[in-house]
Amino acid sequence: MASQEELNKMIKVASDAKSKAYCPYSHFRVGAALLCEDGTIFSGCNVENGSYGLTICAERTAYTKAVSEGHTKYKAIVVTTDVEDRFITPCGACRQFGIEFGNFEVYCVKPDQKTIHKTSTNELLPGGFGPSDLEAPRSSQ
Repeated sequence: MASQEELNKMIKVASDAKSKAYCPYSHFRVGAALLCEDGTIFSGCNVENGSYGLTICAERTAYTKAVSEGHTKYKAIVVTTDVEDRFITPCGACRQFGIEFGNFEVYCVKPDQKTIHKTSTNELLPGGFGPSDLEAPRSSQ
C-alpha cells in the first residue's frame, strides 16, 4: 500500500512524465508513475507511432523501464491524463501487463492532481490470465 507521501510523489512524477508524451496523432497525453516495493519510482509516458499498432502506453513504458532495471515487485501505479470530466483507467493491454506482476493499487488521477480514483489490478481485470495459470494442471487428452 502506498503511503500518502509516496502517492503525492507519484502524482508529481506521473504529471511530469505526461508533459513528455509523444502523441502527435491523438494529442492524448498520458503519464504514469510506478512504485516498486523498495520505494523506487519509474515514470512513463505514451509514445505514439505512425504505425498505430506500435504505440506504447505510459503504463507499459513504466513497467518496461522497471523490469529492465531489475524491479518486478510493485506497490502501486498512478495514471494521469488531461481529461477532466472522468477518470481514465489503463487500457486492456496495460491491465494485462500489470496483472503479470500481481495485485497492486492503481490510482487514476485527474489533471488537478487532487481528484483520485483508487482501484487495483485485480479489480481492473477480474479473472485475468496470469503466471499462475501457466502452472495449472492440464489434461493430457
